[in-house]
Amino acid sequence: MDPIFRVDGNRVVTSPDAAGPWDPRMQHGSAPAALVVWAAEAIATPVPMQIARVTIDLMRPVPVAPLTIATEMLREGRKIQLCGIKLVAAGVVVVSATVLKIKTQAQVLSPEISDLPTELPGPDQSTVEPPDHGGSPFTKCMSMRAARGRFGRVGPAAIWFRIDQPLIEGSQVSQAMRAVVAADFSNGTSSALDFRQWTFINADLTVNLVRQPVGEWMLLDGECWIGPDGAGLAMSRLADQHGYFGRAVQSLVIEKR
Repeated sequence: MDPIFRVDGNRVVTSPDAAGPWDPRMQHGSAPAALVVWAAEAIATPVPMQIARVTIDLMRPVPVAPLTIATEMLREGRKIQLCGIKLVAAGVVVVSATVLKIKTQAQVLSPEISDLPTELPGPDQSTVEPPDHGGSPFTKCMSMRAARGRFGRVGPAAIWFRIDQPLIEGSQVSQAMRAVVAADFSNGTSSALDFRQWTFINADLTVNLVRQPVGEWMLLDGECWIGPDGAGLAMSRLADQHGYFGRAVQSLVIEKR
């Protein structure tokens, strides 16, 4: 399959498959989130480091159009590195992100400190979700399995996600990229509002990781809170088949259709 992005230097060509459910001209948030992580991982570190936090502000709708990547070193240290990543479309910043890396150093921990198990069915034991979720091209690039509830329906849910399409031409999909791609589905994983009557677009995405995930399948164990004045929160605990490894939070803009 064709990749979502082709990158030449700092210039990016975007596939139509990047489009999301809200507008066919606008990218699904998972696509630029993956591009941000890819750009951050390409920045060399003085010692081995792993991504511990990704914070993405969607300054404007990200168009399905050519983009430019701008990177900046905000903090370089022996234990942490903080990278600034911007995505620019037609001279306008559409994504502003920071990525925090922490030095990788194995620790001897007491036996009781280990991954918290999910106690939910794994992807092979979960319900297969249909491949077309609201006509979103990017969502069609994903496999989904429902461990609890159903994707896109009102109520609590826990959904397994797997990206089935190359993201960056010539590059492997990293584990951190898999995590952020899944994380941006938080607002559809445990919806509090009916998608047919409401829009609840996320204005940002923050993902925190205590370790790098393992395997292709990422679980979002989600919940959603809606305030009375147009704001909401979508939150997910992130897991792989070994247990929980992180959390994701989105700020939602709530509007009646």
